[in-house]
Amino acid sequence: MLLDDFGLVVILNIMTKRAKTTPKAAVKRVIGYCRVSTSQQASEGVSLDAQKSLLASYAAAYGLEVVEVIVDAGESAKSLQRPGLQRALTMLANGEADGLLVTKLDRLTRSLRDLGDLLAGPFAPGRRGLISVSEHLDTESAAGRLLLNILTSVAQWEREAVCERTAAVKIYQKAKGSFLGGRVPYGFALDAQGALFPVDAEQGTIARARELDATGLSLGKISKTLASEGRLARNGRAFFPQQIANMLRDENESAAAA
Repeated sequence: MLLDDFGLVVILNIMTKRAKTTPKAAVKRVIGYCRVSTSQQASEGVSLDAQKSLLASYAAAYGLEVVEVIVDAGESAKSLQRPGLQRALTMLANGEADGLLVTKLDRLTRSLRDLGDLLAGPFAPGRRGLISVSEHLDTESAAGRLLLNILTSVAQWEREAVCERTAAVKIYQKAKGSFLGGRVPYGFALDAQGALFPVDAEQGTIARARELDATGLSLGKISKTLASEGRLARNGRAFFPQQIANMLRDENESAAAA
């Protein structure tokens, strides 16, 4: 059965209201979890200070005891293998807390598959609870678990749709040999006619970044390794993790177009 946009909105509103009123008696002790993927994320509600403040306010409002706040800095959400998150999950498994408290779901994961693994594992019914402040979710309730799956599915669809549109535009631009403005992507330069052409040294750095990424290193560790090898950003400094993510994304799109 397919739902139109209006039907989906109605369901989300109903489920959100139910999730908001879910009793939180089952979860008393929580571990706060914060994550930032780059060292530059210090504004717009994603900085570590902003996340910690929001967690503290929520815990105080609902009478939760924050056992500890664990931070993953410079870590991507593409994998659950993050030192801070793994430590938090271990603490939950050892009974040191009743649940995990995050400011937003994307601080925990951006992958529907990884979320499914978490809901079937440490946050399965009868085990530990997962509470997200921004989405008003608490997996201690059936309503919260349903809404969690709906929101994550919609979010993943939106990200994939945006990526497809962006890739299509870039493929068209490269096919036409044109550049429509903005910052020239790392790995390329502009010729006299305003067309992009590859820069060998920077392309070599991109290739090296892809090799390191294939080994499972985090963006922060890839940056440190590149710097140790003398591979620096255009400003002569080590790459920010987000710059690494951008060059990997652009390279993957170029490969798909070839």
